[in-house]
Amino acid sequence: ISRNAKMAADLGELLVPYMPTIRVPRTGDRVFKSECAFSFDSPESEGGLYVCMNTFLGFGREHVERHYRKTGQSVYMHLKRHVKEKATGAAGGAIPRRRNGKVFLDLELNRDFNGEDYEYEDEAKLVIFPDHFEIPLPNIEELPALVTIACDAVLNASSAYKKQEPESWDEEIQVSRHARSLRQLDNGVRIPPSGWKCQKCEMRENLWLNLTDGAVLCGKWFFDGSGGNGHALEHYRETNYPLAVKLDTITPDGADVYSFEEEEAVLDPHISEHLSHFGIDMLQMQKRTENGHHTDNNARPRVSEWEVIQESGMKLKAVYGSGYTGVKNLGNSCYLGTVMQVLFSIPDFQRMYVGNLQRIFDYSPLDPTQDFATQMAKLGHGLLSGQYSKPPMKSELIEQVMKEEYKHQQKGISPRMLKALVSRGHPEFSSNRQQDAHEFLLHIINLVERNSAGSENPSDVFRFLVEERVQCCQTRRVRYTQRVDYCIQLPAPIEAATNREELLAYEAKRKDAEENMRAPPEPVRARIPFTACLQAFTEPENVPDFWSSALQAKSAGVKTSRFASFPEYLIVQIKKFTFGVDWVPKKLDLAIDVPDFLDLNRLRATGLQAGEEELPDLMPPIVLPEDTRGMLNQLLRTPEIDEAAVMQLAEMGFPLEACRKAVYYTGNMGPEMAFNWIIAHMEEPDFAEPLTLPSMIDPGPSTSDSPTGATPLGNSPPEESIAILTSMGFPRTHSIQALKATNNNLERALDWIFTHPEEEESDFIALSICAFPGYELFAFISHMGASTMSGHYVCHIKKEGRWVIYNDHKVCLSERPPKDLGYVYFYHRLSSS
Repeated sequence: ISRNAKMAADLGELLVPYMPTIRVPRTGDRVFKSECAFSFDSPESEGGLYVCMNTFLGFGREHVERHYRKTGQSVYMHLKRHVKEKATGAAGGAIPRRRNGKVFLDLELNRDFNGEDYEYEDEAKLVIFPDHFEIPLPNIEELPALVTIACDAVLNASSAYKKQEPESWDEEIQVSRHARSLRQLDNGVRIPPSGWKCQKCEMRENLWLNLTDGAVLCGKWFFDGSGGNGHALEHYRETNYPLAVKLDTITPDGADVYSFEEEEAVLDPHISEHLSHFGIDMLQMQKRTENGHHTDNNARPRVSEWEVIQESGMKLKAVYGSGYTGVKNLGNSCYLGTVMQVLFSIPDFQRMYVGNLQRIFDYSPLDPTQDFATQMAKLGHGLLSGQYSKPPMKSELIEQVMKEEYKHQQKGISPRMLKALVSRGHPEFSSNRQQDAHEFLLHIINLVERNSAGSENPSDVFRFLVEERVQCCQTRRVRYTQRVDYCIQLPAPIEAATNREELLAYEAKRKDAEENMRAPPEPVRARIPFTACLQAFTEPENVPDFWSSALQAKSAGVKTSRFASFPEYLIVQIKKFTFGVDWVPKKLDLAIDVPDFLDLNRLRATGLQAGEEELPDLMPPIVLPEDTRGMLNQLLRTPEIDEAAVMQLAEMGFPLEACRKAVYYTGNMGPEMAFNWIIAHMEEPDFAEPLTLPSMIDPGPSTSDSPTGATPLGNSPPEESIAILTSMGFPRTHSIQALKATNNNLERALDWIFTHPEEEESDFIALSICAFPGYELFAFISHMGASTMSGHYVCHIKKEGRWVIYNDHKVCLSERPPKDLGYVYFYHRLSSS
């Protein structure tokens, strides 16, 4: 037997025990060959990257052993890319890359290396754990055919995040047959950019604009409390006007359009024209610039703002090490980078995710790329460890001085894996467009809360209670309520500008230049005192559609807001952005003298004052549409249960009655959903008790003694309604509160629960006894550009007594932090000692 034949036979025998675990990537499989699931190691890292030949997850050298121990998967493909600076010829130019250079990995070239100055050489091999036996690739003649096919498929697969293909089961949306010939009435309807309400009821969410006559009506009602009263569909049945667009989905790239006649979501290639018919122009938006940020087509360059915020005219000193790691811009992802930099400068977030790093990694699920805690810990460790922010070597500096150039900048870490996870299913954050950093911050806080059930919740440091005082203008009677919030939004009253005369003169010149076709004058920035912003926040505001329980009728009402408690960390957003009459979002050009220290004592809540008379505890009468009432009664009267799913669960050893409840309360969505319900409710005392449902609940108007049908809130709700809500997992006291607040209306009670998180008594006391509302500024996020949908974000953070600017991957000491041009400010509470 020849030596080659013997080697092939040996390799074949070596791989035989592992053959069942080696898979060929199928359509839809994502191959993570560019980055580790737990760190920012890549094929270009010193230890390379190990790709599991079963799950196709990638792991750096420090983390591959964990995956082997957890799963028993033994066969990995080790990928290593060697990056070398090209040798220079006698004339000083780079020698062209040799033709036999091995570059076969389908990876995005690292943009930190200039492709003209560097050459790449790729190396791949199979590694078998735990003995680390290595098989160089390619090795076609010596490997079993299945292994060769699998290796070729992995090597040729696109990186998981290089191009996100839609899921294979997503149906492609088709163009509506009504789009081209849609008739639009010339009825003079113009849709404002905000303040919409259904024309037939009080709904202000899930609103649809009919593209024929401009009617704004609510969508269908869903049992989870979302939706509306079905007036948009009812309107179609009356008029046969087929197409409607959901109002809160309109973006420069299109909108969600539904065809009532075709009974499905559709595409409307003429959506821009159809929207402009009603005064909506959302498509005169952005073009992409070469540096990856969006700018407006028609906007005048904002040179001063860009230079001031980025401190462009100064020689800023780069800083390196723990806490000074930059974040790569993936193309309009700077809103994410700035938010995460600020969050991981807060000790509670550091402790939760980086302090618990090993525990989070050890208990991560089999696919850690889809685990929120894992990806937060990964990013936090990347920012704080200093591993990815190292100063240049002395030899590098000498060489750069000799070449009379200084190129070294830290590379920063890529947030691609976290972005893909936290933006999944979100219509805006999943796109590559620029987004509002404030909205993303609230989105992250929501995800942190949702994923912190049963454990420490670091976002509690932002949590505070707001006392809202509503007064009936006619009777002067009041009602005090409290709600949870995480951010204070301060108005920016232009009328309070200290340079008002200069602004008026500029506006006159601008109009004159516009009328006479001359170049516009140099813009003037409004300068507004911070005290004026606080004053505007304290002013009473009108309550739209206020129903006075004292008059038992609609009346004029005003609302004021105060702090019932103070958070450990205070987020202050300046309301710089607004919509123009053409629906294009615009930023107010203003500067505010935001203070380093903040005293909020004047905003402390007072509660009911002597001499004030409370409004009666009555809710307005509610009349549900017949179809909604019938739907609820049908749902409550005939509990259809998928018995096959019940038996599948029962065979796992769960009590039969618990299985029946699980299937029913998850809407017959299958055994997997029901299984999750069981896991969430199995500790409850009535877990195995039989499923009991009321025969019927009449959600119509109450026949109380009140002449208008208003119902006293103090009455105890029906026990069967309480039972339905508690069986869904909601606490009894919270369920009773919800039913009382909604006139015992079950579907509205569900909505109330989701919008009114339960207050734990101990938390309430702890929050309310805060006696020292003094704060110090420690970070702020600034925006450059004319709209949240364009431009660029940077953040400044105070660390070790110095202000530091984080501008994507660049991290430098700040010379002149532009505190007056910030958008979102972060304060930490001073100790009361």
